[in-house]
Amino acid sequence: MNKVKEKHSKSNGKVRKVLQIISAIIFIMSIIVLVLHLYKMNKEKQDIQNILKDLIIDTTQITEEKTERMLQLEELQKGNTDIVGWLEIEGTNINYPILQAQDNNYYLTHNYKKEKASIGSLFLDKEYNFAKPSSNLLIYGHRNKKGLMFEDLMKYSKEDFYKAHKTMKFTTNTEEAEYEILAVFYSRVYYKKEKNVFRYYYFVNAENEEQYNSYITECKKASIYDTGVTAEYGEQLLTLSTCEYSQEDGRFVVVAKKK
Repeated sequence: MNKVKEKHSKSNGKVRKVLQIISAIIFIMSIIVLVLHLYKMNKEKQDIQNILKDLIIDTTQITEEKTERMLQLEELQKGNTDIVGWLEIEGTNINYPILQAQDNNYYLTHNYKKEKASIGSLFLDKEYNFAKPSSNLLIYGHRNKKGLMFEDLMKYSKEDFYKAHKTMKFTTNTEEAEYEILAVFYSRVYYKKEKNVFRYYYFVNAENEEQYNSYITECKKASIYDTGVTAEYGEQLLTLSTCEYSQEDGRFVVVAKKK
């Protein structure tokens, strides 16, 4: 009986040692994965923050018609023709190039260099046509706990922040334009079966004045505070959209018009 107990005890000891080794391996692997993830996130942050650092432009070309930001855009476009503009919002970290692909998925997972990146890029809806131009610059972007991409868009959930930052700047190859905010609201991606809901994410180009005015009316109705600003048919719109986590498939939206 004692020999049986001794064998059983040795067997249990071996099992414990194996389990301890496995646990140690899992712990070490977890640490390695975490370190690699943090390194990747930090690198992505540095890449984004240093976009303009190494750009060399001919400052003698700066004029009233051709600003420094427009020249920087032209330089960036030599590396990626998907870059279509630059968005800046004072008081936030939002100061990025805007990309546009043939679909609305690619730049969810790629940066402005077309490299894989978990934070993605800010990108313009594929339906926008600069040749027309379309009625609404609909721009999407992830949020990031390090304050990157559209994380700081959430600052507009506070009316006091809006009052201190009522405008934003959007630059293309042809102009550097200022936009004033007219509505800020919470929304979500609706199911197809849901009726009589405001699917702001379908609006890029107004087919007529009625459709344009309906979009403005719905934006103003949904706005969490009154900006006192509206828009008239024909005025260029800019809509910024990001995820919001208080509800399933939630969205946070800021809508502005060109001044």
